[in-house]
Amino acid sequence: MVKHVFTIVIPVYNEKDNLLRLEKALLEFVKTTSVASKVLFVNDGSTDGSQSLLTEICYRNSEFSFIAFSENFGLSAALKAGFDYVDTELLGYIDADLQTTPKDFNLLLPYVEDFDLVTGVRVNRKDAYVKALSSKIANAFRKLFTHDDMDDTGCPLKIIRTSYAKKIPMFSGLHRFLPALILLQNGRVKQVPVMHFSRIAGKSKFGLSNRILGPFIDCFVFLWMKKRYINYKLVK
Repeated sequence: MVKHVFTIVIPVYNEKDNLLRLEKALLEFVKTTSVASKVLFVNDGSTDGSQSLLTEICYRNSEFSFIAFSENFGLSAALKAGFDYVDTELLGYIDADLQTTPKDFNLLLPYVEDFDLVTGVRVNRKDAYVKALSSKIANAFRKLFTHDDMDDTGCPLKIIRTSYAKKIPMFSGLHRFLPALILLQNGRVKQVPVMHFSRIAGKSKFGLSNRILGPFIDCFVFLWMKKRYINYKLVK
């Protein structure tokens, strides 16, 4: 029996039109990477028939599985549920829209021995101008508040040591602060350039307000939590 080392967590919310393409891309990665890998979909209350397709995909691929929410709880909740469910040493995060590619995990994996979170930095972004600008503004806010020195915290391609991921506190908006939340644990973080692609199918789940206003409010939540964060290590 294969001992898996790496689990890719993929939040899914109304991405039916992307799932077959995603299945193909994930299979190519799982079958060719040198790291024993598996896939965990987290269905965040999809209403477009995504669950039926996820069931079929997982049935025909033994390395794939899913968990499903009763309703839509949001990206942060989906990520936290995935992190809590993972049982491998390493976990990855990628969005279901394929604006980043699973094969770029191979660019991040060489750094996992020395770092506790390795995150992609999207180069030559293919987003619309307004989306790219709002993301840039939101990232500047986060950088100012968190001092994490990350250039692209919103990049949906990351690898995290699972022991660190499971200690991340649960709050709405946590997906925007993953590097900072690892640094809070005295973890080590690394940035690596990755490819970025245009969205071919489905719709973005984030608009202008929750790309700028949401992150701005969440920065104050992060500051409050940072002052009260408890970080401990066991010796026995």
